Amino acid sequence: MPPHMGDQDLWADDRALRDWFACCGGDGHISHMAKAGKAAGLDETFEKANQANRCLPELRAFDRYGMRINTVEFHPAYHELMRLVISHQAHNFAWHNEGRAGHLGQGALTYMFSQPEGGVMCPMAMTYSVVPSLRTTPEIEAEWMPRVLSDVYDPRDIPVTEKTGALVGMFMTEKQGGSDVRSNSTVAVPMGREFGIGADYLLTGHKFFCSAPMCDAFLVLANTNDMGISCFLVPRWRPDGERNNLSIQRIKDKLGNRSNASTEIEFQDTYGVMVGEEGRGVRTIIDMVTGNRIYCAMSSAGIMRQALVQALHHTAHRSAFKKRLIEQPLMQNVLADMAIEVEAALALGVRVASAMDHSGDPSENALARIGTAVAKYWNTKRCPYLVFEALECHGGPGYIEESIMPRLYREAPLNSIWEGSGNVIGLDVLRAISREPEVVWVFMAEVEKARGSDTNLDRIIDDLHGELNNPDDMEVRMRMITEMMALALQGALLTQNAPAAVAEAFCASRLAPRYRGAFGTLPPGCDLDALIHRALPD
Repeated sequence: MPPHMGDQDLWADDRALRDWFACCGGDGHISHMAKAGKAAGLDETFEKANQANRCLPELRAFDRYGMRINTVEFHPAYHELMRLVISHQAHNFAWHNEGRAGHLGQGALTYMFSQPEGGVMCPMAMTYSVVPSLRTTPEIEAEWMPRVLSDVYDPRDIPVTEKTGALVGMFMTEKQGGSDVRSNSTVAVPMGREFGIGADYLLTGHKFFCSAPMCDAFLVLANTNDMGISCFLVPRWRPDGERNNLSIQRIKDKLGNRSNASTEIEFQDTYGVMVGEEGRGVRTIIDMVTGNRIYCAMSSAGIMRQALVQALHHTAHRSAFKKRLIEQPLMQNVLADMAIEVEAALALGVRVASAMDHSGDPSENALARIGTAVAKYWNTKRCPYLVFEALECHGGPGYIEESIMPRLYREAPLNSIWEGSGNVIGLDVLRAISREPEVVWVFMAEVEKARGSDTNLDRIIDDLHGELNNPDDMEVRMRMITEMMALALQGALLTQNAPAAVAEAFCASRLAPRYRGAFGTLPPGCDLDALIHRALPD
């Protein structure tokens, strides 16, 4: 049987991560990433994740005197993990390093800290992503940004003015709406004569999926008279020091991400401040959605990486038919194929994150606009398939709860659902290419940089040109087009920057006409030993 894995180093042991981080301009942050990767990979960190998932959060709606307190209690291990990730700036690294590869660093931290446990990363993602929305309203930015930039975890349920740091979440979904947030029925009325941006409102309604309810404030969408949907910052505590009317109805019993509480919440004259222009709530919150989408892409890449590491460890020590599994030719094909997938997902995510670091460049800004959707769509779609294959490499032991594999398997589909399912993302890509034609030009220019390096890549670039130039029934083709965009960009990035063994195997498999997506189907000629060696922890 394989020995206990023990401590990992999620930075030093990951050649692909180090290479791509440097390739995208992250050299100035290597020291920070090295410290984070060592802390994230400790066996102690993984054990805390196990504890937080075994001992689930509990709702305490009332105190001993019957007063509504609407708190959620977590196992101490959850708080320890929160303290760990916050101390390494997993929630605000981008904003401490604006213009200096901050979003790239944010993506790398997400990739590493998502490997031991995804539950604590939900509030990290939302707090990171909320900043552009806060900046639409100067007085809100002035009050909340110093709290968001704090690297201190303060779990106390007290007014934020008394705390040493703050986290911010978002409540958008309602029962009748789901992704259709414009059908939201929550209403907001001004508290006084003032209305519009920066004014105080009272909200009444129901929010159906409210994760991380112990955050200090939340962005919420609500209707204001005939103006449509507006955005509000709703704190847990009102400015007068009293608890806000956030009535938690229940904690949802979820498939995965179980250490993190997801709730249903009722608003009844709940205090909030309008963020952004009245009637422009969707526009105000969309930047937060964009940040969450790159988080989903990088988190999925991280989950895939940890699943691969677990499979490599098991097969390197497990013997069958007089050989180590990792020495069996067909298993080598499977492992090498998964290694390609992980590196391609990583490359796609960090390239888009790097584009977000150059928002002043129109081309990079356009690539970030379309790339966040494309990367979110494809990485989150591939993640469950890879985790399943990695679990199968273990056989029966991978199906046992003492293994990390069942937890990774339950976590794998989440990022595909959060911040837009596949259809929503496909329609967003359609909206972008229809309303902002420059994003198509920029995207195709990016993949054209690699033309001539591989015949299969050239073919998919030509096919993608044809699909994008054909307006007939485009909506029904958007999943296919989005997939083609992801594969073309991955192929272009790998052929320009990855080792030849990785790039050639990717193009010979993913971009070949007969590829069907199953792992372990690399064609003859691929350097399986080189691919596995690159993926093995150092």
